[in-house]
Amino acid sequence: MRVGIVGAGAAGLAAAYELGKQGNEVAVYERAPFLGGQASTFDVNGARLERGYHHLFTSDTDILDLAEEIGLGGQMRWIDSTVGTLYDGRIYDFVTPMDLLRFEPLSLVDRVRLGLVTLMLQRIKDWRRLESATAVDWLRKWAGESAFEGFWGPMLRGKFGEQYYHQIGMPWIWGKIATRLASRKGLAREQLGYPIGSFGEIFDALAQRIAQQGGRVHLSTPVTGIATADGQPAIEASGPEGESLGEAFDAVIATTHSYMFMRLAPNLPGEYRAQLESARYLAAVLLILVLDRPLSHVYWLNVADPSIPFVGVIEHTNLIGPEHYGGQRLVYLSNYLDRRDRLYTMSHDELLKEYVPHLRKINPDFDPSWIAASYHQRVNAAQPVIGTNYSERMPSHRTPLPGVYLANTTQVYPEDRGTNYSVRMGKRVAQMVMDDNE
Repeated sequence: MRVGIVGAGAAGLAAAYELGKQGNEVAVYERAPFLGGQASTFDVNGARLERGYHHLFTSDTDILDLAEEIGLGGQMRWIDSTVGTLYDGRIYDFVTPMDLLRFEPLSLVDRVRLGLVTLMLQRIKDWRRLESATAVDWLRKWAGESAFEGFWGPMLRGKFGEQYYHQIGMPWIWGKIATRLASRKGLAREQLGYPIGSFGEIFDALAQRIAQQGGRVHLSTPVTGIATADGQPAIEASGPEGESLGEAFDAVIATTHSYMFMRLAPNLPGEYRAQLESARYLAAVLLILVLDRPLSHVYWLNVADPSIPFVGVIEHTNLIGPEHYGGQRLVYLSNYLDRRDRLYTMSHDELLKEYVPHLRKINPDFDPSWIAASYHQRVNAAQPVIGTNYSERMPSHRTPLPGVYLANTTQVYPEDRGTNYSVRMGKRVAQMVMDDNE
């Protein structure tokens, strides 16, 4: 069987590898000149760093098993996580359950109530019980208004903005809690995993295995259309030199975001298009700072201060030591924005000027002279906005077009986006294609 795959991110490469293992002929088309999609890397001080921060939880068994299978299991490092919340100029640690009881912005009663609600969510095994409620309504009801405004509200607003935060279904919160608790054993500290050398090592190894299986990976080759003729799908693409390419397959797997898929396949029926349109996307905007000293003591800092124009501070070198990056410190300042937002449209220099004054709210000693270099990254369609009862309108992997399948981050529900779920989905859709073509 010949299978064409659109996109060389985690899902596309995992699907290609799985199909190749079973003797199928695979061709992967990627518009970018690099592998990895949203987990792709770039060079910083002679080392590879993800364009957007990435780590793994101990429960991320799909990508961990894959890394082991392709000979990279030994590169995985497990490190105790450090998490904090910035509130009113102070960093509050959130490493162990006891830290919740020390979160002074909430009254003791609200802290206890918040802990009980977290325990309640931990004991809910069927997320469908929560699907009809928005996160805002459910948390306000059970945690109370004070706990919502002091803890959950800033997180939801920061992640989805004022425009969308009130639409988010409660399974999103449930999934976050389930994932974090799965990475702990009892009251122990959470551990996070990272492959030494970056996630790019995994994608390179997958591409090599695909080539060894007889497959092809075409970089700098954007797909311009997905067509079907006589029940057989085909990929139309533009080569690195601008030449037109076309190739027919027994099946095509598209791993693009939904709006791109609708542009590539304009003949989709209206009902399926409506399902694709039911999940909106936010873009990720990241400013990556290279510093000559630490900014804070935590790896992951949630910003609960609406006056600060970014919502997360991920100090990568508080997880993976600075010795891997020439002794310097790497810090992501992250935001999730609508593409019409003014911060999305800013240039690198404009964003740096906007953000830097606020770093003293994290560390009063901060001085711009600490910055040795900075990088600006934008990832479109990074975060799906999933509302209530989404399982009723989630698009099927089997599209209405004969032989054409879709695998993207709107279809990992109730989980949130992540490399592990993309790998799982890629393998699942590959198996689906093989089952359908037996």
